[in-house]
Amino acid sequence: MKRVVSVSLGSSKRNHRVEVRILGEDFIIERIGTDGDKQRAIELIKELDGKVSAFGMGGIDLYIVAGKRRYVIRDAVPIARAAQKSPIVDGSGLKNTLERRVIHYLATEYGMKFKGRTALLVSAVDRFGMAEALDAVGCRLILGDLIFTLGIPIALHSLRSLELLARVIAPIAVRLPFEMLYPTGKKQETTNPNNAKYARYYHQADIIAGDFHFIRRYMPEDMQGKIIITNTTTREDVEELRRRGVHLLVTTTPELNGRSFGTNVMEGVLVSLADKPFDQLTSDDYNQLLDKIGFQPRIEVLN
Repeated sequence: MKRVVSVSLGSSKRNHRVEVRILGEDFIIERIGTDGDKQRAIELIKELDGKVSAFGMGGIDLYIVAGKRRYVIRDAVPIARAAQKSPIVDGSGLKNTLERRVIHYLATEYGMKFKGRTALLVSAVDRFGMAEALDAVGCRLILGDLIFTLGIPIALHSLRSLELLARVIAPIAVRLPFEMLYPTGKKQETTNPNNAKYARYYHQADIIAGDFHFIRRYMPEDMQGKIIITNTTTREDVEELRRRGVHLLVTTTPELNGRSFGTNVMEGVLVSLADKPFDQLTSDDYNQLLDKIGFQPRIEVLN
């Protein structure tokens, strides 16, 4: 039996474990949160190294991407290096493949109308593949990287402006303590829905897309009629979105026993199934595996 473990800097309250069968292989898929403790994450990876088929690195990315440039997040490097025997992935391979496919699927198979709609992507450098896909299907973009990551209330509206800004800011931002950029540990459990500085961007958008913790942290109480395209949600998250009036929820990773796992976890599954070393996998390899598995987004009408 293969075992994939996501060691996450996120809250341990969101831990989950399932057993599933994928492409004829039995899997234990597990998410273990360390409540923001980077050293605990490193120790846990070292303890399990060689005993698991693959690690997912949750709650932190190894890279952010803008255009053709990739920037390494300094705090993620020691976590990634803790795995010497088992492969470790941060989900970037799936963000660049599966999430593009999801937007295409929604447009061509589900019949969702994107052209002329406004999409708020809370962090485009975290999901540049999704940003490019939303741009390609004709969405007006609100890119919230400055707003939600650095607290600067300036929206960007084109991928080109994001690329140019990233060349200046990204080399500095990736050297900051990661908890300054993204909610970890107990910060994932706190929200500030009444912050008008953030709420107006939600109200301007028809579609809110990106990492769920970024979305939820400043999500206003009134989300009537909105479409959310995100990654990891629990049953409690879904009910909260229903209560706030969200019309449609799309999760890019499949539901397993009542919840969707993060892209890092599902990338770990693909790496475990691949017939070549994970550091040699290309976008074509990921797409071929996705075709074999038949991954489709979970689409749920909430209101």
